[in-house]
Amino acid sequence: MSSTELPKNGGGSGALNAVRLIAPVLLLAGVIALFVFTKGAGLNITPAAPIETVQFERTTLAPGRIELRLRNTSPQSITVAQLSINEAMWPFEISPDRVVPRLGGAVVTLEYPWVQGEAYEITLLSGNSIPFTTEVPVAATTAGISAVTLWSFTLIGLYVGILPVVLGMLWLPLLARLGARGTTFLMSATVGLLLYLGVDATSEGLELGAELGGPLQGTGIVAIGIIGTVLLLSAVSRRQVAAQDDGAGKRRSLATAIAIGIGLHNLGEGLAIGAAYAVGAAALGTFLVIGFIIQNITEGLGIVVPISRDRPSLRTLGGLALIGGGPAIAGAWIGGLLYSQPWSVFFLAIGAGAVFQVAYQIGREMIWKGTSGPTRSWEAFAGVLTGMAVLYLTGLAIK
Repeated sequence: MSSTELPKNGGGSGALNAVRLIAPVLLLAGVIALFVFTKGAGLNITPAAPIETVQFERTTLAPGRIELRLRNTSPQSITVAQLSINEAMWPFEISPDRVVPRLGGAVVTLEYPWVQGEAYEITLLSGNSIPFTTEVPVAATTAGISAVTLWSFTLIGLYVGILPVVLGMLWLPLLARLGARGTTFLMSATVGLLLYLGVDATSEGLELGAELGGPLQGTGIVAIGIIGTVLLLSAVSRRQVAAQDDGAGKRRSLATAIAIGIGLHNLGEGLAIGAAYAVGAAALGTFLVIGFIIQNITEGLGIVVPISRDRPSLRTLGGLALIGGGPAIAGAWIGGLLYSQPWSVFFLAIGAGAVFQVAYQIGREMIWKGTSGPTRSWEAFAGVLTGMAVLYLTGLAIK
């Protein structure tokens, strides 16, 4: 063995290997301690003003009361000293304590006679007189958890998710009459549809993540959600396809994968709608519902394209519709009753990763698999752009 080669076996006892594993970590801790002890390598830089930031997670309105849930995203603890609403100082209570540790949460409650439909600006002042401001654009009582609200959000999810997907599936008899070229075009259009949904969800996730405080790292949440979902669904789909011996089974697995991807995306749509109703933006919530109903009818078409020649049973179609549209109900529940901005970013990222992975799987299994002729390539090109253009024009009309 030359001097540059490493031994092939691990060598050494378990205790020695443990020391080898821990030693670099301990040395790194020593380096950090040295840096802190020397106050930044002797530079001793102190900020001109305290660095204090707060993330407002949720605003809840009840008759005569406003409740703010916040999180300290500063490098150090902060003290909530004063509160003003519409530029008037107002008494408040805060729990568990006025001193909020780093990444700690607190609930600020003020008894205030707010008026339905009015706008309010609430500003908290820290002990260092640094303001943190949040707004209530249109005051309305926040929906609480009850049988009535659960049923209402269930209906919203039904209108947005399941019904449009079922209506899109009604094109199935027409699809069975198409030839190979028509099927290739529609499968490519499905890929375009999914890619557009994925880009849209990624954009929304990054935009919402940018509103999070620095330590919460919205971009990192989006990256973890997208990449983790792509890898997880890829492993699951490979196992499903390997377990299917016949072509019909593989096409059914692909349709299920499409339904799962679209379902995860609809989860994010339900979150947006539920959150809009939760903050009292009923007009925005209604607008989103109508827009998603129009857009989601194309999702049902995309789900049934792979099985258009297999004459699936009503039970199979019902299951696919539930997988593709049902998560919109759960999203409306979470968004309307338990809204959390970091989790919303994560769910949007999961939806984006799901549709990206499914789009890749469709292209690999049913469009660009093997050697396609030049005509088939042009059909794929036209189909992808058509699917993206349909959603763009739909958004142009409803947004």
